[in-house]
Amino acid sequence: MLRRGFLSVRSGLTDDDVRKSAAGLAVRALELPELAHARSVAAYVSVGSEPGTLALLDALHARGVRVLLPVLLPDNDLDWGAYEGAGSLAPVRHGTRMALLEPVGERLGPDAVRGADVVLLPGLAVDGRGMRLGRGGGSYDRVLARLERTDADPALVVLLYDAEVVERVPAQAHDRPVHAVVTPSGVRRFR
Repeated sequence: MLRRGFLSVRSGLTDDDVRKSAAGLAVRALELPELAHARSVAAYVSVGSEPGTLALLDALHARGVRVLLPVLLPDNDLDWGAYEGAGSLAPVRHGTRMALLEPVGERLGPDAVRGADVVLLPGLAVDGRGMRLGRGGGSYDRVLARLERTDADPALVVLLYDAEVVERVPAQAHDRPVHAVVTPSGVRRFR
């Protein structure tokens, strides 16, 4: 029910709202010291009314950062491919879901995320503890568990709209807190 509420608010955003927020998100995210020093960043391509990521991906790529983007596997786990600019993406439909933009090049395997200095995570909300509410598919829960099992310690950052930073979201034993949330108006750290 909570997820539906956040998705409903997002569906009311105009293309102009999403575009303006994406510009603000890129500016704020690029100010993060973690991204300023990153050699490799695992990110994602926003779809629909999600907080926009393409401007940020392009800026990181222009800096010479290796940007890894997810490829959704049939079991909802994520493989990874390198972002080489907007021309390196293709729409891929997974069943009846909305088409996702995925990298067209070589597949690097699910463990490629372990080499990232920063992991930019999608979400619907984050709370004051840094707990992230995802869409419920479990893809990024698997990514976070993989990172934890291998002692990889990248900075975990969620990109959201301002109103999606809330007091509390439900958390389960397997959920892991993030280190920061970036919104169009600023950054909040949790660690």
